[in-house]
Amino acid sequence: MSAPLHEAHPGPGRALPDTQQGMRRRNLARVLHAVRAEGPLSRAAVASRIGLTRAAVSTLVDELVRSGLIEELGPERPGRVGRPGSALAVSGRGPAGIGAEIGVDHLAVCAVDLRGTTRSRAIRQGANRGRFPGPVTAELTELIGWVVAEAEGEGLWPAGLAVAVPGLVARDARTVVRAPNLGWHDTDLGALLPADLPLTVDNEANFGALAELWLEDGTPRDFLHVSAEIGIGAAVVVDGGLLRGTRGFAGELGHVPVRPDGPACACGGRGCLEQYAGEEAVLRAAGLEPDEDRVGLLAGRAAKGDEDVRRALRDAGTALGVALTGAVNLLDPQSVVLGGELSALAPWLLPSLREELARRTAGPACPVSVSRLGPEGPLLGAAHSVVRAVLDDPAAVAERT
Repeated sequence: MSAPLHEAHPGPGRALPDTQQGMRRRNLARVLHAVRAEGPLSRAAVASRIGLTRAAVSTLVDELVRSGLIEELGPERPGRVGRPGSALAVSGRGPAGIGAEIGVDHLAVCAVDLRGTTRSRAIRQGANRGRFPGPVTAELTELIGWVVAEAEGEGLWPAGLAVAVPGLVARDARTVVRAPNLGWHDTDLGALLPADLPLTVDNEANFGALAELWLEDGTPRDFLHVSAEIGIGAAVVVDGGLLRGTRGFAGELGHVPVRPDGPACACGGRGCLEQYAGEEAVLRAAGLEPDEDRVGLLAGRAAKGDEDVRRALRDAGTALGVALTGAVNLLDPQSVVLGGELSALAPWLLPSLREELARRTAGPACPVSVSRLGPEGPLLGAAHSVVRAVLDDPAAVAERT
């Protein structure tokens, strides 16, 4: 490969320079992460956690308090030995991450504060397939404005905007190179969305995987996240970071051919996984017409024992198993996590998926679980990516305030 496994990409985890200034910024991040993870904490407790002197921590804390990232709650509860310190907590006001999602049939926006709490949310249902990017992003901008205004009413301000899209995104983190299910090509979202917010655009499966990594307890640091809706995407997490590939296009599981002579796909290929396991493909196989709530329709029919629907879901699970076998044999992840809309259909998908995966995998069967975040994963992952960027480099926020 000509590019490193985890080549730099705008967002959390960016490397800071190995200088005295870079060390200060890293230490600010260490303090903020410690308070967020274990707070409320005193300065002495923070110093103990991160291995710095209390004097050094006090200087860093004062800077974070001035920036509005940490707040002092008052003296710690009695019962501790020595002079009580002031308890520190991450502020519930100040910077917030704005996450947005452009789906094939919906738009969604949310605001998440530094504590990880969703403070505002808006969703608009409606088909976006075949629409020009301009009108879609105009509607999204309206939703963003509504969410930002509500967040500002609670003392928050937007630290950045991250947008999840169902397609390939260039390494500039703003250009949608190709989104077959939207019909978009080479679309610069940076030119269409609010210019006053730092912008990151990424594939929805990537943001779903990051949400799984950050928000779910017990998630391994090596896993394959499958986001299955009308389209099917995947994200590969290796050692806690996304495997992006040379051009940033890694994870296009939906366009892995499971039957090379199968039906034509919007990507230009034939027999792609999406043609057998995407929502619309399952509906066709079950003999059902598309509905506004496609997954609800399928789940309801399957729960009532509709054998046509159950057979279609079993076949979709088999197709998923075939496609996943190659990825599992190649990458050897600790687990596979099924997310997105189709996670609601797991009771009927998983048996055949697991059977196919176990039958075809070279080593022991790879565990397959279902994300509890479901279809919320990409939106939450987008918002939390902005929050993580603040936590990873709080000095950058201080410079803006």
